[in-house]
This record gives sequence, structure tokens and C-alpha cells, in this order.
Amino acid sequence: MTDYLRLGVNIDHVATIRNARGGGHPDPVKAARLAAAAGADGITAHLREDRRHISDDDIARLTNEIDLPLNLEMAATEEMLSIALRHRPHAACIVPERREERTTEGGLDAAGGQNHLRYYVSSLTEAGARVSLFIEPDPVQLEAAAKLGAPVVELHTGAFCDAYLEDPDSARTRNCLERIQKAAAVADALGLECHAGHGLTFDTVGAVAVIPTIAELNIGHFLIGEAIFSGLDSAIRRMRALMNKARADTRSA
Repeated sequence: MTDYLRLGVNIDHVATIRNARGGGHPDPVKAARLAAAAGADGITAHLREDRRHISDDDIARLTNEIDLPLNLEMAATEEMLSIALRHRPHAACIVPERREERTTEGGLDAAGGQNHLRYYVSSLTEAGARVSLFIEPDPVQLEAAAKLGAPVVELHTGAFCDAYLEDPDSARTRNCLERIQKAAAVADALGLECHAGHGLTFDTVGAVAVIPTIAELNIGHFLIGEAIFSGLDSAIRRMRALMNKARADTRSA
């Protein structure tokens, strides 16, 4: 069990708002500083091939100006590997990426992409990055991640969050949550550090945060959206409090 559950705040959609009009406002780096003050343990940023939100300059500034660890989400391409090796972020999370998708739609196929992914995992590891693979909560994918030598996996929680939004008490919601719980246990048995994220909200975070073998949650879109109504500081502090409560409940159980 991990006593303390880390929170990584994804600041991509601060950049999305900035890019909608151009210029420099709102500044993702300022958002990262606010996140740090509000209780974030790390900053996550996805540098996409089409640069629809985070830019190369954002990555350079985050690397140079923010004290918190930077988790660079990236596709397994030569371009992104070159950028990661140049900036040397604390962590690199390899994610699937399709140009036409609005957001990451599912987990990486680590099982089917062994030959392609091995080079990227080993190159990033040799450069000192904590490599993670963003995968579905599936034992086959977990075993593939372990074979690739990635020390960390991040479980895709999107299916659970979508099911919860439709009906919190449905069999589908329970089944999706059970998949995450079982996958987290498998990750622990394989010696993998387990993270989770995608679609988590105030309503759904507790059910995932209470899983004792999950060490980190990465949350972005919901927090940036909630900041419109309550402010980024308030949104992050509330999420942090809900995570802390869930983990405390785990310890007392």
C-alpha cells in the first residue's frame, strides 16, 4: 500500500484556451505555479504532434521554471523522443495518439507494439526518465508493460468515469471499477508502480483513490473546467482533500 497518493495536474487545456485566441494568456506555466501552491505533486503536459495545446516553448519553460517534477506525455515517435532527450523531464508517459481524436481515447497497445515500443522505453530509461505506459486496465497489457521494462503504468480510467456519469449504480460502472481494482493488484504483483487517470472528477476520484496500490493520479481537463467556476486553486485543493480522505479511509479499513 502507498500511504500518500500523489496528484499530477495536467495543464494542457490552459494552453487550449490560450491557443483559441493566440497570444500568451492564459499562461500554462503560471497555472503550473498555482497548481504547485495548491498541493499538486507534479505537472503533466502532453506535447502532441499537431501542437493543439502545449507548445515546444511551454515544455522548455516548464522544464526550466517549475520546481515540481514534469511528466511529459508523448507519442512513441522519433520527434517526441528527440524533444524528451533534449529537455530530460522527470517522467515520460508514452500514450497513443491519433491526429483526429479530441482527447486520448484509450490505452496504448503495449502487447501488440512490443517491437516498436521497446526502443522508446529503453532510450528514455537510459536518459534517466521515469517511463510509464498509458494502458487499459487489462492484465495482458500490464504483463506486456513489464516485459518492455517500463517501471510504471498508468491505468486509463475513462471507461469507469463515462459509466459513472451515465449511471453511478449500474453494473457497467461496477464492472469498470473492478477492472481497475484488479489491474492495480496485478501491477503490484508484477512490481510495477501503478498510476491512474483520464476523466476523473470530484465524484469519481474517491473510488479510484481508495485503491491502495495506486501511487499517483493525473487529472487535468476536469480541474481546468472547474476552475472557471471556483478558481484553479480551489479546484485543486478540493481534489487533493478528496484524495487524502480516500487514502485515509483505506488506512483505517
